[in-house]
Amino acid sequence: MHKLDAMQEMLHDLGCGYKINEGPEECVGSSASNPNKEAADFYRLLGEAEQELYPNCPNFSRLSFIAELMNVKCLYGLSCKAMDAILDLIAKVLPKGNKVPPSYYEAKKIFEKLGLKYEKIDACLNDCILYRGIYKDLDSCLVCGACRWKNSEKQVTGKQIACKILRYFPLKDRVKRLYMSPKIASEMKWHKEKCPSDEYMRHPADSHAWKNFDSQHPSFATDPRNIRLGLASDGFNPFGNMSTSYSVWPIVLVNYNLPPWMCMKDPYFMLSMLIPGPKAPGNDIDVYLQPLIDELKDLWENGVETYDAASKSNFKLRVALIWTIGDYPGLAVLSGQSTKGKYACLICNDDTCSLWLPNGHKHCYMGHRRFLSSNHPWRNDAKAFDGKQEHHAAPKELTGEDIVEKYKLFDQVTFGKSKKRKRGDGELPGCWRKKSIFFKLSYWKTLMIRHNLDVMHIARNVFVSVFGTLMDVKGKTKDTIDTRFDLELMGIRSELHAEWVNGNTFRYKTACHTLSTKEKKVLCSFISAIKVPDGYSSNISRYVNENGCNLAAMKCHDCHIFLQRFLPLAIRGVLKTEVCEPLIELSAFFRKLCAKKLRAEDMEVLNESIVLTLCKLEKVFPPSFFDVMVHLTIHLARQAIVAGPVTFRWMYFVERFLRRLKSYVKNKANPEGSIAELYIAQEAVTFCSLYLQDVETKLNRVGRNYEGNDESVTYKFNIFKRVGRSLRGNKYERLSLIEWQQARSYVLRNCEDISHLMELHKQEFEVQRKNNVGYQHDAEFEQWFKRYVFHLKYERSEIYNEELEILACGPDQRVTKHASYLVNGWKFCTKDHDMKLKTQNSGVFVKGDEGTGNIDYFGVLTDIIELDYQGHTVVLFKCDWWDVSSRGCKEDKYGFTLVNVTRKLKSSANEPFVLATQAEQVYYVPDTKDPNWQVVIKTKPRDLYDFPPDEDAFGPCQEDEDIGVIQEENLFESEDGILSREELVEVTVEQGPINSEMVIADEDEEDEIDYDDDLLSSDDEMLVLDEDTDDDL
Repeated sequence: MHKLDAMQEMLHDLGCGYKINEGPEECVGSSASNPNKEAADFYRLLGEAEQELYPNCPNFSRLSFIAELMNVKCLYGLSCKAMDAILDLIAKVLPKGNKVPPSYYEAKKIFEKLGLKYEKIDACLNDCILYRGIYKDLDSCLVCGACRWKNSEKQVTGKQIACKILRYFPLKDRVKRLYMSPKIASEMKWHKEKCPSDEYMRHPADSHAWKNFDSQHPSFATDPRNIRLGLASDGFNPFGNMSTSYSVWPIVLVNYNLPPWMCMKDPYFMLSMLIPGPKAPGNDIDVYLQPLIDELKDLWENGVETYDAASKSNFKLRVALIWTIGDYPGLAVLSGQSTKGKYACLICNDDTCSLWLPNGHKHCYMGHRRFLSSNHPWRNDAKAFDGKQEHHAAPKELTGEDIVEKYKLFDQVTFGKSKKRKRGDGELPGCWRKKSIFFKLSYWKTLMIRHNLDVMHIARNVFVSVFGTLMDVKGKTKDTIDTRFDLELMGIRSELHAEWVNGNTFRYKTACHTLSTKEKKVLCSFISAIKVPDGYSSNISRYVNENGCNLAAMKCHDCHIFLQRFLPLAIRGVLKTEVCEPLIELSAFFRKLCAKKLRAEDMEVLNESIVLTLCKLEKVFPPSFFDVMVHLTIHLARQAIVAGPVTFRWMYFVERFLRRLKSYVKNKANPEGSIAELYIAQEAVTFCSLYLQDVETKLNRVGRNYEGNDESVTYKFNIFKRVGRSLRGNKYERLSLIEWQQARSYVLRNCEDISHLMELHKQEFEVQRKNNVGYQHDAEFEQWFKRYVFHLKYERSEIYNEELEILACGPDQRVTKHASYLVNGWKFCTKDHDMKLKTQNSGVFVKGDEGTGNIDYFGVLTDIIELDYQGHTVVLFKCDWWDVSSRGCKEDKYGFTLVNVTRKLKSSANEPFVLATQAEQVYYVPDTKDPNWQVVIKTKPRDLYDFPPDEDAFGPCQEDEDIGVIQEENLFESEDGILSREELVEVTVEQGPINSEMVIADEDEEDEIDYDDDLLSSDDEMLVLDEDTDDDL
């Protein structure tokens, strides 16, 4: 499409309701009133779209030029000064009389008419009220008396500036714009029309929560164009300087009508509001949420008249908020429930099983035996657990109706930070901190799940607890001298009690879960040797501090990868079975939970298995290990059953979006304003991107492993179809005669278009009743095939075609070799090239078939060879294949596949090739037991969702291996000596043990959980990897 036509098409979609072919003058002549400001702005834009950039300019109007220029600015983050310089240069280059804006400011004034606006709402300095509605004209807060304006004591001329300003981005205009472009409008019904209907959950539309909402509200579900949103929130420091205390809280809306490869990408997120700093809103967030809740209520009850560009019709659009997403402290402010202290569990609520540890000064949350069946023997095993038998039933999660009943027991709190509320002064019952504003939405109480537990932060904190305790890291281990004092106070695990030496010096045995110095070195050596494929994670080995036998500054995504993949491999040959097995089960739990495709039946099994796993951990790890993060794992599988895959409900995508917002801060004197202005500019660019052709935008930007296939070129034989692209290291060589014959033979045997001829050749031998048919077929087929093709050509047979002759003649002996190649969504590198990199991309896996006895083959890529068939190409991978017989390949009791890297397949020398299109990627991790063996880990392409073949899908996906761990309930009996090792630790403490009875502390007592701290280091800011580096996950 021509650029001029593209801009006019965009304005046509934007201008529904206006007379596109008539200017404002014609409208004035045909109407009793002048066009309003909105209409006048639209007609001015129309004029810009029709105005040539310079006289006789064939490609650009003034508007299309500005649109592409703004796209470049947003795509590459150019500064305003850089834009001024570029505009000045372009104006000098173009002929005189050009319409290039003289500055970025002028270009922005024109372009911003394409965007949507935001509102500024003054707020009380202490977060008591918003100055809107009945408070709109007040000069001071009715609650705390704080003045609304800055510099109130001075004589101020001109417009007064409020102390605090909420920037609110109205929702109605933004949901209407989703239907203005046919490209997006057609995708808004994907969840109903294209979402596969089978046993798997791939999208929230497949979940029980979605379907239950449909049954509860059939009038809403009738029209699939009605929108379902998720609300996510978290705070961030806009300055990047952790010494400066400042927190901005964006509220982000996620559109779940869109397919998975769209709804989780930031161009499709909607920023709803920016809650100003410098302090986080905390419990007062409800004050700021009022405009959004009011608009959501109106969109639910009344809807908004919307034009659907896909069906070219108007309809009444309604919107529903189906859940919230946030880290655990964030869920406290959104839900109005406590997430710390006695009632820290959001799900267990008032029935949270917590115990105060006097010496550790923290709560622990054991009691997972409550979730076992009522007749389970572990319920009566007091000695192995906390010294008590367990007869309580599992806590029941409160429904929305139950919470509404609870709210009747207390009055709403008074919002604001002017005074600290003291316990006993208007005390709230149980875990409640306020009445959540979300219950003003009439449908909120009917939702099966209202607040999602964030698997991202839970997995990260669980890993920190596990690894810190295993490595006995100071400040991170849960096994301290205070823990030993608490064990003695509880009267359990006597072999772990601290022994008094003299004064304040105590001595105790090392626990069975703590690694020795030698074992720590083995573990660090294992981590140092890890190399993973490109884009899988960051360089894990760089975290190792071998001198201190420690890890440092591990980021959240790397914790996610390490917990799921490397922790089981690291400990399986080091720790005792009693410690190793439950940790491997915990790792398998998170790996299965984080899959992109789930089955409800599998999640039910996972929900039962995590109970056994946590009970096993209670037998081994001290009570202090079980903070609320570890406890919350027991509820994750249940939430997955109700709400579907966690990849739509965790914080990874939110953190990425917040990082982008953080990059918008150019004016540090007013960070919120800077973010708001650049966001609405980006919003306009995103909409324009739908109409920009042959221009790179955020919507059409190719992925990391884009193969560059040209679909316009067609071939009669699929073997010649160009698939993949080379990256670097191209060189030209001549194959040896043996290699050339092997390559030619392999191509023929794997060309499906001539498979019927191969069968015909075999049948000729069978008719002649010759022995060794297979051997003779392999030896003679190439010459027979060549004669057969030339006979067809001589006879001018209809079967003959040019590609058949090219295939029969064979490839040129001169070939192109590549060091790196992108194919099937993976990046492959040769073994020699891999040696120079920190990544491992040379692992190759080929699935077996009936001809090979369904045996899977694993190998290492040694050469990437491009054969030339008279201008047609075929890419082959030459590999060293590992022996996959019983002596060269095995599976251990945990389900891990291992190969012996000292044993190669005997036939490897004669059959080294595979088609590039047949290859899948694996990577190898050293075995901690035997250096000759390596663990095989399969991966998935990063740009693939597991959908039926007729569905188009794009998005990162990381792993494809389901490692089943067999659970044995009776791992060991509680015997003296099993929980300890021979090593002794001697410590001196400032204060002796607290010997009072175990007590339940006040529910406001805060535990020491570093929700956002990096592993083993608090000096670095938490980083979530870029969307091109998977998560995901």
